[in-house]
Amino acid sequence: MTIRHFKIFIAVVECGKMRRAAEKLYISQPAVSQAIQELEEHYQVKLFERLSQKLLITEMGELLLVYARQAVELFENTEQVMKNAGEVSRIRLGTSVSVGTSLLNDLLDQYEENYGTLDTSVIIHNTQTIEGLIRSCRLDLGIVEGFVIDKDMRQIPICEDELVLVAGRPHPLYQKEKITFEELKNEILISREEASVNRNQYEQLLLERNISMQKKWTCTNSEAIKNAVEHGRGLAILSRMIINAEVEEGILKVLQLEDIHVRRQIHLIYHKDKFLSKPLKQFITICSNMKLV
Repeated sequence: MTIRHFKIFIAVVECGKMRRAAEKLYISQPAVSQAIQELEEHYQVKLFERLSQKLLITEMGELLLVYARQAVELFENTEQVMKNAGEVSRIRLGTSVSVGTSLLNDLLDQYEENYGTLDTSVIIHNTQTIEGLIRSCRLDLGIVEGFVIDKDMRQIPICEDELVLVAGRPHPLYQKEKITFEELKNEILISREEASVNRNQYEQLLLERNISMQKKWTCTNSEAIKNAVEHGRGLAILSRMIINAEVEEGILKVLQLEDIHVRRQIHLIYHKDKFLSKPLKQFITICSNMKLV
């Protein structure tokens, strides 16, 4: 089997149809069909089910996909290192929303100060998504907070963050120095998306105390959440890192909730089998040494 076979296989998975994969790769559809057939014959497995003119990847196809992506990535890394030695370094980096808002640029600035220009492509999403993109070799490194599920992920602690409950000036609870769990019942919670770690950690604390809040707003964007809270639309659970400016200006207020503190560790993560190029090792060093608070 060749890298070409794996590239064609990956393209078919991502495009969902052989015709679209052929167009993406600028080759003929029969060439795509032949490559998939050769893969299936070589490994003696069925990679796709063909149902109602749709290609559905099989369990064995999913297994091959992981290794195919790793093989293609390693090949492309080798090509980059050998052909572009001494030129601009490139890293594919993923961060969770809070990290992307507060820490990422400091880390990139420190890298460039120490090692020179860095070509980065960045995806900012929730922790679960970043973890999945690393697992599928679409990202090199991630910087995330909270829980990482995959046991194959290496985790390097960078710093600690705290989740806090905040209110805007128009909200009645803004004027209180300390609140009780009972006062939160039926309050409107402007929350992150279902997969967000922010929801899981703090809201789990509320659930343990049988505190039910109204979830009328769901946002994927932290700035949208802050803006809604500033206008008194409800309360929100946010990273302390991304609200410091608003708290100092008095636009937002951290609600003191019965001496409760919800802290989480921020980690740099990458797959244990990841080939670490020189730029990746350098960036890992920056993250390991840059203790941010």
